[in-house]
Amino acid sequence: MHALDINKLHKIFANGTVALHEINLKIEEGNFFALLGPNGAGKSTLIGIVSSLVNKTYGDIKIFRHDLDKNTSLAKACMGLVPQEINFNQFENVIDIVINQAGFYGVKRSIAFARAEKYLQQLGLWHKRNHTSRSLSGGMKRRLMIARALMHEPRMLILDEPTAGVDIELRRTTWEFLQEINRQGTTIILTTHYLEEAESLCKDIAIIDKGVILEHTKMKTLLARLPHEKIILDLQHPIVTALPNLPQCELKLIDESTLEITFNKSQTLNEIFGLLSKAGISVNSMRNKSNRLEELFLNLIAKNR
Repeated sequence: MHALDINKLHKIFANGTVALHEINLKIEEGNFFALLGPNGAGKSTLIGIVSSLVNKTYGDIKIFRHDLDKNTSLAKACMGLVPQEINFNQFENVIDIVINQAGFYGVKRSIAFARAEKYLQQLGLWHKRNHTSRSLSGGMKRRLMIARALMHEPRMLILDEPTAGVDIELRRTTWEFLQEINRQGTTIILTTHYLEEAESLCKDIAIIDKGVILEHTKMKTLLARLPHEKIILDLQHPIVTALPNLPQCELKLIDESTLEITFNKSQTLNEIFGLLSKAGISVNSMRNKSNRLEELFLNLIAKNR
């Protein structure tokens, strides 16, 4: 089943700007989906229309088979939205913000309180439940918006730049929480400018620019288009001499114990490690370079300009 099924979605603003040009997009239930694009590409307009905050010009939208025009209440009940802007009452207590949100969806107060404790505990906010939201840090406010969006336990969660301005530790714990609810079946749609996050978290991806979907595919399929691979190696011993010459490889020393290698995909990792061993370099661990998606993203956007 499709969690979200969009057909020929078009949006023209009153000034004549075409924000979306007959968008077609299908997102499978249970997906962790990345919707990426530069500023002004149409991401926020698309999310605004799906969440009924922006009027479309024409097109059809179904959320878990519920037509957004004909069965608006049923469609919206399947969806939770975490907007980019902080939009709750800054003088309201944390616990009241989430419980009142549940009330808008007809959730009984006893159930709402149990859910509030559950999600505030999981997001590290339970100890702040009786504090006003204005006393929270920026990262805590972002997590409070996630808890609020989950109070009616939607089948699909839309996250619009959810970790903008959040420190690294809070971003990591937030993503661990979101990965867990995704494993439990919640479909997640993510927009972010942190492309390394999208690469590590998302199964499928759509890239939008100038109101047009440029790419819609699986993350692994898109990354496989890179003609080369980059890996980061943590070394057993510091390199204090000149870097060795490896055929068809580019070596870059990030620091004396961390080596970046760019190599052609026709080469295997066994070949790379064999060459390093011959050069007297021993490796503790390996990880992929995290900006692979950024390179592909920038190339696609450049071709569309």
